[in-house]
Amino acid sequence: MGARAAPSADTSAQTDNGSPAGASLAPDAGRPDDHDPFAKRPSKRGRRRRRSGRNGAVKDAAPQVTPDETRNGAAGEADANPAPGRGKRRRGRRKRNAAQTENGAMATVAKPGTPCGQRKDKTSPPAPAIRREREAPTAYAALDLGTNNCRLLVAVPTKPWSFRVVDAFSRIVRLGEGLGASGRLSDEAMDRAVGALAVCRDKLTARPIGRTRLIATEACRSAENGAQFLDRVRDQTGLKLEVVDRETEARLAVSGCGSLVDRSARSTVLFDIGGGSSEIAVIDLPHAGRRNLSDNIVAWTSLPVGVVTMAERFGGTHVDAESFSAMVAHAEALLGDFARQHSRGGNGVSDDAFHLIGTSGTVTTLAGIHLGLARYDRRRVDGLWMRDHEVDRINDQILSWSFDERVANPCIGRDRADLVLAGCAILQAIRNVWPAQRLRVADRGLREGLLTEMMAADGVWRRGRHRRGRPDGAPKPRAPRGPGERR
Repeated sequence: MGARAAPSADTSAQTDNGSPAGASLAPDAGRPDDHDPFAKRPSKRGRRRRRSGRNGAVKDAAPQVTPDETRNGAAGEADANPAPGRGKRRRGRRKRNAAQTENGAMATVAKPGTPCGQRKDKTSPPAPAIRREREAPTAYAALDLGTNNCRLLVAVPTKPWSFRVVDAFSRIVRLGEGLGASGRLSDEAMDRAVGALAVCRDKLTARPIGRTRLIATEACRSAENGAQFLDRVRDQTGLKLEVVDRETEARLAVSGCGSLVDRSARSTVLFDIGGGSSEIAVIDLPHAGRRNLSDNIVAWTSLPVGVVTMAERFGGTHVDAESFSAMVAHAEALLGDFARQHSRGGNGVSDDAFHLIGTSGTVTTLAGIHLGLARYDRRRVDGLWMRDHEVDRINDQILSWSFDERVANPCIGRDRADLVLAGCAILQAIRNVWPAQRLRVADRGLREGLLTEMMAADGVWRRGRHRRGRPDGAPKPRAPRGPGERR
């Protein structure tokens, strides 16, 4: 084979015999004759310890191959000539490195994508893993300023149609005190409400909250100075309250109690006895698999009477059987045409397929007394079933007590002692129109409905957003509060 053409300037090119381009070869390189002992000694460049193989890969431990060895087929064998001293090798290597740096020529063959002059380490450590911190679920807050109570719930969504309460507040403020007689909110009542709202403001600013809805109901709807009171709240607490209409209030009450419906029933009536108004919703259940129970409302009404307004009109401290019957008759009269159109008479629904759901301080008080609780415990009250005769017995028992006896009962207390019988009268009127063998007690309501609707609107319970879900069935918003806290 004749001598090959001169190597190109590209230092990564190779000759056919595997020697790097630019390597100094003997003039008779490639001939098949024997090794010439008088051949010219290889240059320093040819004595480099590390040479590129035929495939161009760097061989860290490969011995030096001279052109003579390549010619005689001894590639890969040890060099027969003794190696120069270590000091000379080091000095020669330093000189070569300096020359290569100046000329821009690099002795090491780099792989594509590797910076010139650098070898890519085959065992380079992997890039540090990015630690993904699980994002904390967005908190939601719902505030309900009613005629009698100021309530706040802060919760985070969990599994579909459920949430976990992280903070709660409830205080009786009696904002509607004297409203029925004067048509205005009194200064003392507004002071109490603003004080409670300031506490709510502090709780809302104590943690990051993604969405908030703050509502006011009947007292602010009907008071002549309701708008002025809302301006004062905004100026003194920074909270902007939204006055909701009665239809919205009824829908929210239903949304908050969806998980308490007996799915074997065909229909139910849900009522919320408030301080200044009472909302009633008739619910049809053939399509109870819908997530939000409020989608099944077929009729609703709002009575312009609650425990505060009823007690102020008929008296709440000293109530006898006659005054109690008068309160029941007044509530039935307010039901009027709605009761005639949507009463149970002739609807063909059996007792087993119908039940009532009550969400109010009135029904939770009756449930606590029925259980004989020494201290109110929401965990035992919320979701409790009461039979018709049990409700009658507790009604009669409370009616037989004096005011002081009502105050002494731990499930009533001084704050409710003058209001509880007014609530019992409204409950009795509802039971007269919609007789039922069973009543389910709900210690939940507008706040839970607000949270449920906000979370559903944001899509936090859509498929894939949570690990666990409920493929079928009704919404099941969980709203655990402390054992002593109540609606």
